[in-house]
Amino acid sequence: MKKKIFIVAFCLFAYVGFSQDANAIVGVWEPSNGKVYVKISKIDNKYYGKIVWLREPNDTDTGKPKTDKNNPDESMKNVPLKGYRMLKDLVYDGKSEWKDGTIYDPQNGTTYNCVVNLKNKNTIELRGYVGVKTFGRTDTWKRLEKKKK
Repeated sequence: MKKKIFIVAFCLFAYVGFSQDANAIVGVWEPSNGKVYVKISKIDNKYYGKIVWLREPNDTDTGKPKTDKNNPDESMKNVPLKGYRMLKDLVYDGKSEWKDGTIYDPQNGTTYNCVVNLKNKNTIELRGYVGVKTFGRTDTWKRLEKKKK
């Protein structure tokens, strides 16, 4: 009997110890290129990311805020990049990744399928791909620390 209790307790501890919090990716992140900060938030049961900071917020030619000039949709070309929702519809799989979402790359105007893996509490790997995960690119994003007041 003691052996059964030990096994059940061990399994429960292992499950709790290795399961991740679905909201672990909520926060502000910096992609490896350092050009933007992306705030990931939960809306209903999905996760979304919007641009909240740009290293170069204004267009060098016009001096006005940068817009989504590479978007293939003409009606979106004048939308400011700051505030733009570039990460959409990610769903936590209950194990170790957020999937079934998309990521938009404003540099080339392309939307890719997306999967996110939490490496540790301050690092995520985000993979954008077309069709099959094998044919894609992975980028490492770092969590920005909250400023102390």
